[in-house]
Amino acid sequence: MTEIADLIEKMYGHHYTPQTVSNMTQVMVEHVDAFMKRALNKRYVCVYLDATYIPIKRETVSKEAVYLAVGICEDGSK
Repeated sequence: MTEIADLIEKMYGHHYTPQTVSNMTQVMVEHVDAFMKRALNKRYVCVYLDATYIPIKRETVSKEAVYLAVGICEDGSK
């Protein structure tokens, strides 16, 4: 968490303790889990699919696809 706190400070000029970063991460994990477990509609009028490639650093830096899907319901909501 120290690396993330340092990165945030470099990018935004605001320092967060590693514990604060850990707490924020836990809250986000809960939101992401709830989003992934939500019920989807049975029917979509249209589904848009796209991908964008972003550089990901693991052992080396390589570009990987991030896929996006947007479903349009009959009432026009997404």
